[in-house]
Amino acid sequence: MSGSRVASLVPVLAVFAVSAFAAAGAPPRGRMNADAAIRRVLAESVVAWNRGDIAGFLESYRNSPETIFVTQQGIIRGWQAIRERYLKTYATPDHGKMGVLTFSHLEIHPLGRNYALAIGQWHLARSAANGGNAGGYFTLTFEKTSAGWRIIVDHTS
Repeated sequence: MSGSRVASLVPVLAVFAVSAFAAAGAPPRGRMNADAAIRRVLAESVVAWNRGDIAGFLESYRNSPETIFVTQQGIIRGWQAIRERYLKTYATPDHGKMGVLTFSHLEIHPLGRNYALAIGQWHLARSAANGGNAGGYFTLTFEKTSAGWRIIVDHTS
């Protein structure tokens, strides 16, 4: 290759190299969309919880007998059993046991095209009469379904 041809390719190669490095440093578009969508699902579940709407809160979970909830008390299998646990633990006429839920330190980690992991901290602000404040950490496995991103495994401590 002649010197003039190489010289004319240098600017083109430089632009290509800069573009490739910039693209490598930025999260892929699908990852940004999954991150935003999962954060939206979690934000909507907090809103539902804080209005005392357990059914609305449970919309973030895949409605399947294969959905799993892991707590310090054991493993609960199936959306219906998870629903029953939430109702038994938190349903009161005044929603006092539900308290005010917040999530913090939220991280979303894609696990391929249709799965992601959400890690964070939860906190319930409640009166002493309703059990007092509570909190801990969670790891949620999400699956992208026809209904959107849904929790398929919830490990909360």
